[in-house]
Order: sequence, then structure tokens, then C-alpha cells
Amino acid sequence: MSQDSNLVDLGAERAKRVHDLKEKRLNEVRQAFEQAMPLENAKKKPKKKPKKR
Repeated sequence: MSQDSNLVDLGAERAKRVHDLKEKRLNEVRQAFEQAMPLENAKKKPKKKPKKR
């Protein structure tokens, strides 16, 4: 039992790897979406016409 400090939790390592793969895919989809619909255009609001009195 002296090698307990050298043991690797394979479940935790797999979870980190799967998380990294999903994060990479999410970033790719986010970049593609931003190219298709840039966020800077969404922030601009059209000017409203002033009310006539």
C-alpha cells in the first residue's frame, strides 16, 4: 500500500478529458456563430422617431 500516492483516479482523468473535448467543441460553435451573426451588431438599437406634439 505504499504506492497509494502514485495511483491515478481514471474516472476523474476521463471526466477532465471529456470536459476539455466538449469545451473545445463549444468554442468552435461559438466562433462560427459569432462569424455568422456578430454580437456587435446586436447591441446597436435603432433610433426611435421623436413623438409629435
